[in-house]
Amino acid sequence: MRRARIYGLRHGRRGTIRWRSFTAMALVVIVAGCGDADDVAEPIVPAEGCANVIDAVVERSGDRFVVTATVQSADTGWDRYADAWEVRTMEGDVLGTRVLAHPHVDEQPFTRSLTDVEIPGAVTTVEVAARDSVVGFCGTTATVAVPAP
Repeated sequence: MRRARIYGLRHGRRGTIRWRSFTAMALVVIVAGCGDADDVAEPIVPAEGCANVIDAVVERSGDRFVVTATVQSADTGWDRYADAWEVRTMEGDVLGTRVLAHPHVDEQPFTRSLTDVEIPGAVTTVEVAARDSVVGFCGTTATVAVPAP
């Protein structure tokens, strides 16, 4: 007997319907609703007039790391722009600096990477912070877990 698929339902040999897609979808909805309210991440609220890191990723590249940051800033031109961002330990030690050579007035937010960052093995989390050419470091930062080897 030929089986037909209609909208994700599969008809069995005796006319019974197997609810494969429906069952899987229901399971996803049930499991997704089981988290605590504390598990929900707080939205990042950028600080007005500052260079803010709105996203950051740390990826392993051999024994070093590539850090990618998305920055949103109040760039107005050469007189004021996000001119750098740093990767720091949670204690404030700078592990790497990505210098931004020009304003990004028409490219907001923008994403740039820093390669060959050496992060000590004992460091499990880093902070990424952006600097404004006028007011310095004043915006929101991103805290990122360092991938294990």
